[in-house]
Amino acid sequence: MFTEQISADLILFFILYGITGVVPLIAAIYLLLRRGNAFASDVTPPLRLRRWAASFFFVASLGHIWWYLFYIYSGDLHSAAYVAVVLLDCVLLLFTIAGTLLAMLQDRRRSVWPALIAMIPFVVLSVVQMIYPSYLLELISGIYILLLYLIFTIYMVVAVRRYGRWLNDNYADLENKKVWLSQLLTLCFMLLFILYIFVVNMFLIFIMHFVELVFFGLLLWRVETLPQLENIFVGQEKDSLTPETSQDSNTPAQAQLPLIIASNIEQRLAAHCVDTQLYLKHDLTLQQLAQAVRTNRTYLSQYFSSRDTTYNAYINDLRINHFMDLYREAIATKQSATAQELAIDSGYRSYSTFSLAFKQRMGLSVTAWMREMSK
Repeated sequence: MFTEQISADLILFFILYGITGVVPLIAAIYLLLRRGNAFASDVTPPLRLRRWAASFFFVASLGHIWWYLFYIYSGDLHSAAYVAVVLLDCVLLLFTIAGTLLAMLQDRRRSVWPALIAMIPFVVLSVVQMIYPSYLLELISGIYILLLYLIFTIYMVVAVRRYGRWLNDNYADLENKKVWLSQLLTLCFMLLFILYIFVVNMFLIFIMHFVELVFFGLLLWRVETLPQLENIFVGQEKDSLTPETSQDSNTPAQAQLPLIIASNIEQRLAAHCVDTQLYLKHDLTLQQLAQAVRTNRTYLSQYFSSRDTTYNAYINDLRINHFMDLYREAIATKQSATAQELAIDSGYRSYSTFSLAFKQRMGLSVTAWMREMSK
């Protein structure tokens, strides 16, 4: 019996294995049943993302159960049972993690069914391998899974880049909205998972389970700190500059904007955004600004594009100028004020976000600029 061959290393492995099986189950229950946010009380994450992440955590927990049963009752890495558990892991885990990654991108709703369809050849190969065991079939299945991973990775790189541009074109505050780091780490985890399936070295398996725990914590934190973005395409007011038909959101932002309309938008931005300091409002979106200046988001996007800038850069410039004016005023009146306080007064929620934007704009750090001004 396999149970008679259990060593101290295997006992330690099963303990770690049990922990990595219970943690995702707790995470799944938390995401499905808890309405509040334990990580960031002021953030409401997308419901779709929560459900996809919960399904992934639940499948990850189930995966630990069927692998545990496999090692207890079989342990034969050349049996049909082994192929079956590999099949379950690959199809369910990769499908749910793909859905979770796609749900993080809120510029549009992306379908997950192509990922499931892409797994059909792998399922067929696995079923054939269970009936007719073959090392060649196992090799082909492994190569196919790695190929799918490569294609999905390329797709996600392109999608995240587009998502970043969409955020810059529509949102002034990007704190916790960008997802590229989480996407990168998740894709790395997917690769480790694929390698884990075909690895038999006990040390590497231990390392993989520790990585699992870190990943579970990171993914749960990312899900709960990613805010639900408002639908910027609804509730648009009629543009007072143009006919209603000009509001087609599919119009290219790079299209030539008539000079008279560009001039009118520039005047309205000065009157309704700069003079009123509307740019200090947290989470100000392109749609909200378009409504404030009585135009539509298409023409406003074209205006910023014609100035070789983005909406996010435009708002950042105004906020940074506001910060510099506040600091000069503080020096002139000999008042004490920290950069953090002035950054908050300039419309930023996060000093780190302000510091990065300031350095990109000015070419030097905030503290270096403040020292120069103090001289």
